[in-house]
Amino acid sequence: MSPLPVLTHPKLSALKGVKHAFFTRQGGVSTGVYDSLNVGRGSRDEPADVHENRRRAAAHFGTDADHLLTGYQIHSTIVLSAEDQTGEVRLEGDGVVASQPGLVCGALAADCAPILLADAEARVVCAAHAGWKGALTGMAEAAVAAMVARGAKAERIVAVIGPCIGPNSYEVGPEFFERFETERPGSRRFFRPAEAAGKHMFDLPGFVLERLRGAGVQAPEWIGKDTLAEPELFFSNRRAFHQKEEDYGRLLSAIMLEPD
Repeated sequence: MSPLPVLTHPKLSALKGVKHAFFTRQGGVSTGVYDSLNVGRGSRDEPADVHENRRRAAAHFGTDADHLLTGYQIHSTIVLSAEDQTGEVRLEGDGVVASQPGLVCGALAADCAPILLADAEARVVCAAHAGWKGALTGMAEAAVAAMVARGAKAERIVAVIGPCIGPNSYEVGPEFFERFETERPGSRRFFRPAEAAGKHMFDLPGFVLERLRGAGVQAPEWIGKDTLAEPELFFSNRRAFHQKEEDYGRLLSAIMLEPD
């Protein structure tokens, strides 16, 4: 089997003892709307296909599917401990943090913003999922706090946002804009008028980057890939809705401390 096609970021790749990958939708066994590397156990895909896709993703890190740890994501600010899970356990939470080598922390997304974080010196890594709700309520800050609780320092943390819906694709209604401005005054700078009357375009990665900086992370980055705009590479919830598809696949972004 050929290696899975993945995206990486140079800032994370430069960290000693840390391995990461932003997986695309390519390289799996699923069919139909899930073609082909759907890793979402919450989808209506064939469970055997999802398991094989997760096995392949884990193998990319040199481990088995039981060591690929993702939460049952509920758009929360809950960060789970990787050491408390196995591959079959699905605790509710949108972040997974680890300080034990060989455990792959993963976040699933299909337009939402996956965040990979690492403090190579403290030997702590985290993967987090931030949709608009998690971004607004503080998922980025929760991920940083969970790492700091394990000895990381915010200013040392390298954080990269993976493929997500981009600022030129995320059209939202007026109630969305109003909620952000009410709960997070000053958020209007992440919105611009859309072509449709009363609508706005929302910069999700820009908003999450700002929250990461506010949590003390120095120079976080977005990988710059828009899930809605590149159907050959990425699943997209919004695209599936527009095309009236019955479901959609989930992408994986993952990070691991390499064994000594």
